[in-house]
Amino acid sequence: MEKKDLKSLSYQEMLDEMAAMGEKPFRGKQIYQWLHEKLVSTPDEMGNIPAKLKDRLKEAYTCSSLQMIDVFTSGIDGTQKYLFRLQDGNVIESVLMKYKHGNSVCVSSQVGCRMGCRFCASTLGGLTRNLQTGEILDQVYQIQKYSGERVSNLVLMGTGEPMDNYDNVVKFIRMLSDEHGLNISQRNITVSTCGIVPRIYDLAKEKLQITLALSLHAATQEKRKELMPIAYKYELGEVLEACRYYYEQTGRRLTFEYSLVGGVNDTDRDVQQLVGLVSGLNCHINLIPVNPIKERSYVQSNARVVANFKTKLEKCGINATIRREMGRDIGGACGQLRKSYIDGDLET
Repeated sequence: MEKKDLKSLSYQEMLDEMAAMGEKPFRGKQIYQWLHEKLVSTPDEMGNIPAKLKDRLKEAYTCSSLQMIDVFTSGIDGTQKYLFRLQDGNVIESVLMKYKHGNSVCVSSQVGCRMGCRFCASTLGGLTRNLQTGEILDQVYQIQKYSGERVSNLVLMGTGEPMDNYDNVVKFIRMLSDEHGLNISQRNITVSTCGIVPRIYDLAKEKLQITLALSLHAATQEKRKELMPIAYKYELGEVLEACRYYYEQTGRRLTFEYSLVGGVNDTDRDVQQLVGLVSGLNCHINLIPVNPIKERSYVQSNARVVANFKTKLEKCGINATIRREMGRDIGGACGQLRKSYIDGDLET
């Protein structure tokens, strides 16, 4: 029988587990506090837990704990990229971005990805496995411990498709925003998806106060198919209808991620089609100059084209921003650092 992961247990589950072990209720509260407030990695670090109980915990449970392989700091903007080894030897990456409004962490939800988006390094090696809830949480915990700074914002935009690891991701959000843990406001949490339609409906019914960010990247079904294989499964109209439902259920403004690829989706015609697609929706468009990867021929739109694209959207009443490029000199885009490490191109 596979052991449960101690760090993946919710507060109530922890209390129930300790009760089942014959322990007093306050022990569950203490253990949860050690893991999710004091951010310890093992039962041995829990100061006020009896040695006998520590031994029982180590025998009965695993405890997600990431090993930091290395951390890279951008000389441009101070962004930090973390490379972590999981207990089974797999490698993931996370990013700490520092803004005036607070520190934002971008976490991975899977080891690899099976979505196959043409411009993304995360998917080049396919999907290895889903991350457990505790493994997603521990990315935040390790970064907060290492940096010594409070994390106030969280984006699930690292390696992996969050909606392809739905149950663990939803549990992660609930635990991260729980008052017994780091208590990060759900309004400061963003989940990105390439558009797995049934899961968008499921997420809407969770009634979480998070931001849903749809990786759109094209305003027509044909062009989206060129960039994103998921478009062969779900029509663009289906995806937009699911997003409308999400807004109706939650009242949360939608974000559309749009990676600008030179000569592919950055023309005046693309602007017109995008305006037609999202008009009437309470949304924000995040324009992203694509990060080139060596395995693909896609190039970044030049700065003038990006600026013009934004201006034309705004003239049509569409709220848009250009994502500030963070950590470009340290392989800041999703999957780049992990792949360099796996390929042996990275010195640590």
